[in-house]
Amino acid sequence: MPALAVRELRKSYGDFEAVRGLSLEVEPGEIFGLIGPNGAGKTTTIKTIIGLLKPDSGEIELLGRKMPNKGVLAKVGYMPQELALYRNLTVEENLWFYSRLYGLSREEFEKRKESILRFVGLEKFRNRLVGKLSGGMQRRASLACALIHDPEFLILDEPTVGVDPQLRASFWSYFRELTKEGASILITTHYMDEAVNCDRVAIMMNGKVLITAPPEQIIEETGSATLEEAVLKLTGVVG
Repeated sequence: MPALAVRELRKSYGDFEAVRGLSLEVEPGEIFGLIGPNGAGKTTTIKTIIGLLKPDSGEIELLGRKMPNKGVLAKVGYMPQELALYRNLTVEENLWFYSRLYGLSREEFEKRKESILRFVGLEKFRNRLVGKLSGGMQRRASLACALIHDPEFLILDEPTVGVDPQLRASFWSYFRELTKEGASILITTHYMDEAVNCDRVAIMMNGKVLITAPPEQIIEETGSATLEEAVLKLTGVVG
């Protein structure tokens, strides 16, 4: 059974159809990349999967349950593109707030917080107001909040924007460790050097999936030297 199954998903904003009959599956323990140009429908797809948007039609099953389902959401970590933290709270206060939303006890929170803060490199900034952090540090704090409850399924929308290259590499190493422990990850990124780390990617354009395959297969089938070149060819930017 796939960790996530999306079937014939459609979502419109007025007369504009942002997602047009999209279908995809994410397997247990897989890092699945959703890539494509701005306006392709990636964020709308993610928000519909997580239940922030209501689909016009189609079906979504997450961790074996039909969505929307509040019980499933307790097992899902979500890091949105936009900052979803309280700027007038500290990093640790935001972590505690999100841990309570996910149902963690104080004891469970205390066990988790140190390793999470260490991973995102915010140990020394735990008492800093989020509004006083740089953009890159805010992204780190947002990721920490998505990880605090040890989710089975992680949805990350452009998680490494504004993050330095060294930490980006650390993030991806950690993502791989999470999948080894059984978690599944759906991720969007504009960094094609990152996307090649996915087990499979779906390339989107105009609300549709053009192809789903391992990155190396897409590169080979399009006769490209890199995944970036393959995406440009498939989306019609270059011949």
